[in-house]
Amino acid sequence: MTLPKFIVTLDGTFRLGMVNQHKHLLKRGDQCIGGGYYHFDFVSNRILLDRESYDFGRPKWHLLETLKVPSTYRAKGSKFAFYL
Repeated sequence: MTLPKFIVTLDGTFRLGMVNQHKHLLKRGDQCIGGGYYHFDFVSNRILLDRESYDFGRPKWHLLETLKVPSTYRAKGSKFAFYL
């Protein structure tokens, strides 16, 4: 069953999608440092990140200096909220 999942890679790439397993979001050469589940809060214009990946565990945010978010999700005024 596909669910809304996200991962973060060691180079700071944030990737999300509807997949069966978190590992399906990886590209060749990626090193995942964690992931979880997401949903959109359209009222507050936020992406809410929640829980942890069964494949990779909670994101290790302390390993990142910069998070590379796809331009599609960088609309003016949009924010991320982390509930991990």
